Amino acid sequence: MKRIVLISLALCACLTARAQKSEIVKTGYNFGPCPAVAFDADKGFQYGALLNIYNYGDGSAYPNYNSKTYIEASFFTKGSQLFQLQYDNKSLIPGVRWSSAMSTNIDKAMDFYGFNGYESWVNQDRLAIGKANKKGPQDAAQYLYTPYYRANRVQFLAKTDFIGDITSKFKWEAGYHFFWFKEGAIDRDNINKGKPAYNVYPDSEPTLFENYRRWGLISDDEADGGIVSSIRLGLLYDSRDKEGAPTRGIWAEGHLSAAPKWLGTKNPFARYSLTLRQYFPVVSNDILTFAYRLNYEGTIGDNAPYYVLPYITVMGENCDKDGMGGYRTVRGILRDRVMGLDMATYTAELRWRFTSFKMGNQNIALGLSGFSDGTMVTKGRDMSFKGNAEASASYREYMSRQPKQKDVPHITVGAGFRFIMNENFIIAFEYGTPTTHFLPKTNPLYNQDGTGAFYINTGFLF
Repeated sequence: MKRIVLISLALCACLTARAQKSEIVKTGYNFGPCPAVAFDADKGFQYGALLNIYNYGDGSAYPNYNSKTYIEASFFTKGSQLFQLQYDNKSLIPGVRWSSAMSTNIDKAMDFYGFNGYESWVNQDRLAIGKANKKGPQDAAQYLYTPYYRANRVQFLAKTDFIGDITSKFKWEAGYHFFWFKEGAIDRDNINKGKPAYNVYPDSEPTLFENYRRWGLISDDEADGGIVSSIRLGLLYDSRDKEGAPTRGIWAEGHLSAAPKWLGTKNPFARYSLTLRQYFPVVSNDILTFAYRLNYEGTIGDNAPYYVLPYITVMGENCDKDGMGGYRTVRGILRDRVMGLDMATYTAELRWRFTSFKMGNQNIALGLSGFSDGTMVTKGRDMSFKGNAEASASYREYMSRQPKQKDVPHITVGAGFRFIMNENFIIAFEYGTPTTHFLPKTNPLYNQDGTGAFYINTGFLF
């Protein structure tokens, strides 16, 4: 499904401002408020606001900041809600960066496309028929099918991370992360709210999440979610010239996350994460930069609850990136389309800053980018049938349609535009589309990753 996030900013005046070579060195506190409006066919309209507060101190570290606070509150007309508070401080503890965050995400229409990427079939034909019926004949048998790939999730996160110096560029990382998940099937009354009768998702049609329960692909122990209480340790190498919009250097991390039962975790597990990011100045003075990111998320052993799998591990100022698919992970494919015990991901991006200027005592730049993202499951979850006999026929029918016995790369291409203020407050307009969208319709992978998505959001991916 396409997601459109609209952030209201008065950018038009920026296009007429006079270009300048020198930058204003920012000091003290700078505020970046931003109203947000969004629409999703199953969540309804989103309305809310976000606020970035940067403290540059005496300006000696500019364009890097001394501390940053991020606040967001978003609401959806069909009941979903998102609240976030993040704090990042580089100067409070000498030699140590301290980052903490809390967030609550009430998602009444979370995407759920199954496990192991292309081992799970997405019925794009049935989705298209349901969407076409919104404008076509009022045939109750051709109801809107999108809720089949939705589930209900409530998530609470609280974390605190510390990053300390070993050398000026080589650092240690340590943190505690607490998650609480409440998972379940969609609330049909809420999903069907406001829809005409011929598009109401019926009680007689189980969702994919409900079928995974019936088939035993999601066990009773993990089905409803639970507490994840984990300790994280890591090593970091960071030689970037600046954090918000880097143009040269390396940013590499390795993490180990342990969530044992004695720490309160309901379904214990251990995972690891390896990430390499690198930035090359193709044309100096921040004009043209090539950047890439390689990431591997792995599970130690063969057990991890399904609700912890769709994340890219993050330590520091940001929270874990949810949904392998979407703006923060792999742009252009369906959110949570790729979910497995081990996943490999890449991003390659060419960033062109075509103009820079001053306006209203702010440093402004405009840029364009072209990118390709990709991901795949390298170790999947067990998809063998473990349900009751009466559910075996539907399981066999579902598995017979899978495009691949093992996953292969899900690749997207796209382009974007960015408004950059003071090297840290960045608004991104981007569109990505999966390469499967260009395959012949007879190819079993045709549109298995969706048809593309447009995003307006904040920051760079990395």
